[in-house]
Amino acid sequence: MASDTGTDDAQYLAGSPVRVAILRTLDREPRRPAAITEAVDATRTTVGRILSGFRERNWVVKRDGAYRLTPTGERVHDAYETLLGEIERADHYGQFAAELERVGAGFPAAGLESGTLTAATDRDPFAALDQVIELVRAAGGSQVRAVSPIVTAQYNEAAATALERGASVELVVDRDVVETSVAEFGPATDRALTDDDTDVYVTAEPIGYGLFRRDDLACVIAYDASNNPRCALESRDPVVLEWADDRFERLVESATPLSTVVAES
Repeated sequence: MASDTGTDDAQYLAGSPVRVAILRTLDREPRRPAAITEAVDATRTTVGRILSGFRERNWVVKRDGAYRLTPTGERVHDAYETLLGEIERADHYGQFAAELERVGAGFPAAGLESGTLTAATDRDPFAALDQVIELVRAAGGSQVRAVSPIVTAQYNEAAATALERGASVELVVDRDVVETSVAEFGPATDRALTDDDTDVYVTAEPIGYGLFRRDDLACVIAYDASNNPRCALESRDPVVLEWADDRFERLVESATPLSTVVAES
């Protein structure tokens, strides 16, 4: 049975910080063994052994007394740095991505290339919620499309401010939100039914994530299993904007106007 050389070599490289350091050092410029030893703070014996391992794998060659990366060595270096970057990205966006996947939001992996993530923490559990409220409040004069699995007094107040400043709002909620709104926020519900600049749609199925879309900005809100907003990603990436628009339109297609739902109730 053939050995998995790629896996073995990946484990070889990742198994020693000194190996990684030497690879990075040689990616910057060719160096003699003494200069490598000084740069990575290792013994000459260790450096010599690692250089020998690199030569066996054709990652380096020795020319004019200096070691330099081969084209394949450069690709190994670049691929390893890319992997580390993706691991750091996974750590940064991990909870956001996991909560959206849990509810089947279908958020594109390419949407994690850029954007600003605000995450709730133990010290600031309302960080994501506060950020979304500020975005809503500052939306005066814009056409807003939003999706929300919750209703709060803060959301209602921010939306009222945006409407007073000239915003128009299309909002998608689920039936649980409508029941809470009718029971606890009567004036806000009445305004949603009568304001010409507000259109509210109700889905039969629960909504597990939030959206806020205006101008060239999309904000995607990830909620935990208890419907607490945990992360808010603000992005102007076309991939995210297209995904947000598609999700909103799909929800509206299968939703019922609020006025119809209230009348039926």
